[in-house]
Amino acid sequence: MAQINPHINFNGNAEEAFNFYKSVFGGEFIKIMRFKDLASPEFQVAENEANKIMHIALPIGKNILMANDVPEIMGRTNENENRSKIVITAESKEEADKLFYGLSTGGQVEMPIAVSPWGSYFGMFRDKYGIEWMVDFDQNYNEQIKK
Repeated sequence: MAQINPHINFNGNAEEAFNFYKSVFGGEFIKIMRFKDLASPEFQVAENEANKIMHIALPIGKNILMANDVPEIMGRTNENENRSKIVITAESKEEADKLFYGLSTGGQVEMPIAVSPWGSYFGMFRDKYGIEWMVDFDQNYNEQIKK
């Protein structure tokens, strides 16, 4: 079956953000490429962009969270846009709490994690890097996806 792997654009702090995500989720990066790694006479990289992240990938369960820094010549990423969120489906209430409280540190909680009106254990926040997350644990949903 196909997988959905989110990709996030940052304004020069992708590496910092991903080190933070790694501290919460655990694991190791499977790829880190900097713009300088692609530099050539055909693809010149400005000195101030050389160490920025061209691609970074962190496996989380069976999925991969990916990102890059947007080069300044392409303009800034709107860090307050809220058209999408990354949804984490936890395998337990304890895991949901760990991820919610870990990732929301320094951020802004929009909906504290608790039993929701629809019955799942759910919370929503914007992390300290402006990325929006939803954490959900639903025992019935987890049993269905394991089938």
